[in-house]
Amino acid sequence: MTDEASFIAALRAHARTAAARGLADDAASFRRLVITHDALAEGVHYLPDDPPEDVAWKLVAVNLSDLAAKGARPLAVLTGHCLGDPAWDFAFARGLGAALRSFDVALLGGDAVALPPGAPRVLSLTAIGEEPPGGAPARAGAVAGDRLWVSGTIGDAGLGLRIARGAAGPAALLGRYRRPTPRVALGRALAPLVSAMMDVSDGLLIDADRLAAASRMRLRVDFAAVPLPPELREVAGEGRGARLDALSAGDDYELLFTAPAEVEPFVRASARDAGVPVALIGAVEEGIGLRLVESGEELALPRRLGYLHGAG
Repeated sequence: MTDEASFIAALRAHARTAAARGLADDAASFRRLVITHDALAEGVHYLPDDPPEDVAWKLVAVNLSDLAAKGARPLAVLTGHCLGDPAWDFAFARGLGAALRSFDVALLGGDAVALPPGAPRVLSLTAIGEEPPGGAPARAGAVAGDRLWVSGTIGDAGLGLRIARGAAGPAALLGRYRRPTPRVALGRALAPLVSAMMDVSDGLLIDADRLAAASRMRLRVDFAAVPLPPELREVAGEGRGARLDALSAGDDYELLFTAPAEVEPFVRASARDAGVPVALIGAVEEGIGLRLVESGEELALPRRLGYLHGAG
């Protein structure tokens, strides 16, 4: 099976405009608009028995999370829907409306197609936002000496997926998996302060590696500094393995960003104003790639840094 990274590499030669950012980002910046497109596939991004209202919420949220990472104000969406069971479809439509009202986003249109019976659904959305005044920050831009930050906690959604599959655990974690919260207000506040920013969708480690690659720098992640959910021990046990799993689980939709050391007070003030905690989890260094460090000890990176479509 073709893997995601190889396919994007094959498309890169066709993305010749500056707006495409070399396909190294999750959104394009075009004529003061920020445009992104994400899909949810049944059995990959959501479980077949997840409530359709929650699937609709997640579809909107993951796209707005890409806009949040660009500091954009969400404006409108277009949706692509696979028709099937009418009860599911109309419950999804109600959930989509509720999500759009919650985020104050307009629905402009889209497309609907019927699938063969039993085919898994693939649902897609294009989200359009207004670029922030100073321009949309990219994944590229981190420089040596910058600090590495992340918002919220990491690993909640991975634990929520375990609960959705039958493990015991609190409903709040299940909600973090099914109904993520895009950090729109925080992204808009951080945009003028950061050197690089993206959202954590496929796992903190793999997304940090992508930010490092886009910036042609090395990121040092301080393992003990990464904020983890307090319920981690209850659901997944304790020890380094459980914590590493949290860093590669994905679906957190928090913001991962770098910023010069001197703007730290403004970063913390922006986070307080947005009502979202942020944590200093490392730094940008000369070199290429990713380092994971704990108490001065260099840790071996896990074989699987996060989710990569088609990687097996």
